[in-house]
Amino acid sequence: MDYNHHHHRHHLRGRGEKKVFHGFITSEVEKMERVLKESRGRLSEDVFKNLARGFNRSAGRAGKPLLKWTEVQSWFLDRQQRHVSKEGQEVCPLKNMNETFDISKGEKAIDLSTLEFEAKSIDDAWYDVETFITHRILSSGEPEVLVRYIGFGTEEDEWVPVKNVRERSVPFEHSDCNKVMVGDTVLCFQEKPDQARYYDAQVIDVQRKLHDIRGCRCIFLIRYEHDNSEESVRLKRLCCQPEC
Repeated sequence: MDYNHHHHRHHLRGRGEKKVFHGFITSEVEKMERVLKESRGRLSEDVFKNLARGFNRSAGRAGKPLLKWTEVQSWFLDRQQRHVSKEGQEVCPLKNMNETFDISKGEKAIDLSTLEFEAKSIDDAWYDVETFITHRILSSGEPEVLVRYIGFGTEEDEWVPVKNVRERSVPFEHSDCNKVMVGDTVLCFQEKPDQARYYDAQVIDVQRKLHDIRGCRCIFLIRYEHDNSEESVRLKRLCCQPEC
């Protein structure tokens, strides 16, 4: 893997995902494909509005134009007219991994096909996983998975320790800011002229401010774990694990 390519990876939540229709990113298309498959053709305006709202809130949209619900509707109309079903769409991530490493042993069974994952690359940034290709166990006993990242070709496939794979982080809502405390670990979007990536960071100070029509105005001082640099950021730059 040519790690120089990391410098050209545009914005995470899919490391420069490929645009497919109308400026949709891969993860959005996959979601709409699932909705289309499950709807059996019964789709209302509310469905399109909810999808657009969800996409616009997701980290994958950060830095990209906001979607109109009518653009979502036109995608569905186009798909229904063409009657083309995308082959190989269904991927069951971690199916074999789950059997091998007993991830859900002793716990309630989880339908892993509904989960989405992110993996920590060799550059210490987190990227969205499209597929788990295979797995291996090193002589040290440490399990690794070969991951394909969303929006990147096979040359970017990477072996990642299982401990560096987790459920995909989600952006904080404006109303969540009171949950962010000093000492918390968050995923922070770092944008530089030559790169834009998501890194783990620790919250080291919070300046609470009155919210206004734009939402949360609080300022969070964070320290990146990979290089100990510090930055003051707004809530919209931060993500957390889904259970938070």
